[in-house]
Amino acid sequence: MTAAMKSTRGFLDAAVDALEEKKSRVFEHVKLGLEVPPVDVDAVEKLNAVIRKHDQACDGFESRIEDARKRLANDMIAAELKKFMLCKEAADSATADVQTKTQEVQRLNNKIDGLEGQIIEYRQPAEELNEELHKYLGHQELCLEIKETGHTITRGGVQARSLSEGETKAVALLYFLKSLQDRRLTLADGVIVLDDPVSSLDANALFLAFGFIQERTEHAGQLFVLTHNFSFFRQIRNWFDHLEGQRRNDINQRPARFFMLDSTLDESTRSSAIRRLDPLLERYESEYQYLFARIHRASLELPSQGLEQNYVLPNMARRMLEAFLAFRQPDVSLNLRQKLRTVQFDETKKLRILRFLHTHSHSIAVGEPEHDLTALAEGSAVLKDLLEMIDSLDGEHFSAMVKLVAPTADSDEAEDGAVRA
Repeated sequence: MTAAMKSTRGFLDAAVDALEEKKSRVFEHVKLGLEVPPVDVDAVEKLNAVIRKHDQACDGFESRIEDARKRLANDMIAAELKKFMLCKEAADSATADVQTKTQEVQRLNNKIDGLEGQIIEYRQPAEELNEELHKYLGHQELCLEIKETGHTITRGGVQARSLSEGETKAVALLYFLKSLQDRRLTLADGVIVLDDPVSSLDANALFLAFGFIQERTEHAGQLFVLTHNFSFFRQIRNWFDHLEGQRRNDINQRPARFFMLDSTLDESTRSSAIRRLDPLLERYESEYQYLFARIHRASLELPSQGLEQNYVLPNMARRMLEAFLAFRQPDVSLNLRQKLRTVQFDETKKLRILRFLHTHSHSIAVGEPEHDLTALAEGSAVLKDLLEMIDSLDGEHFSAMVKLVAPTADSDEAEDGAVRA
């Protein structure tokens, strides 16, 4: 191979020299005298193989560079793989932590929204309660303020330490009525019980309380109202009397019923029972009218009744007389005995009336000699004397009362049909 290359190189050098000479003797004939050396076919093939290899190397240079780059990159990656995996694990952990924190943030935001909603839910009723309380009491001294998840009562901006019985009743009643608007309560399906809601209230507060009660409980599924106050009972009765269907003949079909608690004494045992309301209580507009009706009726029927039915009459008669004299003698603030002294009436009858009322209306024990219960048998005559005295003092008033409380036979039948269960 080396010899072939050497002879070929000699031939090529001679050819180059001949061409140089011809170049300088363009118009002359120059004899070349060149002899082509023999060429080894295998050597040529080997040379061509080298050339092809070189050509291939040149043609694939860019791809080799790219491959080298990839291998270099893989080598660098392999060298940093452990560190990469640690970073990847840290990144995955951070991503998971971010998701957890995002969920926690969302939970806290939801809680904040809920608390804000509760604050609004408490604030609005508090503001409404304050308006109602100020209207109810007639002043703005007492206020309800939000405290944590409830309310506190302040007086003049300072937490109230003591409330009067009327203030306590007002706050309790208004707060209870406001609670009926709770979205968790379906009023139309609810059962509302008001137990003596107007005790210790003056007349103005009583009417305001009734207005709030009527407004807030009008659509209750069932309403129970218990009271000792006749004026409040009258308001409730007039409200119920105007309910649709209240005038139906069938009592069981009426939307409202009236009952009373009847207390009885059997030997030494006191017991109570719920029964239909006495027609007199339902018919008359005041306690005085009711008492007058009972006394007037008893004065006519007493001889035919037993002692048990008559036992309450002295108390009722005393209460009626005190009410009558309080109206007739507003300037006399003494006891019943002193009030009767100023009354112009038969002295013997006045003494008998006073003895009957004192003896049988304020006894603290049963069986004392001076408290002979058989003396109740004289009640008819005493009650007639009492009514006669009222007639003598105010005949026009007495006549009007008798006309009011002495029903005819027709009205008795109507009364029996009007008793509500």
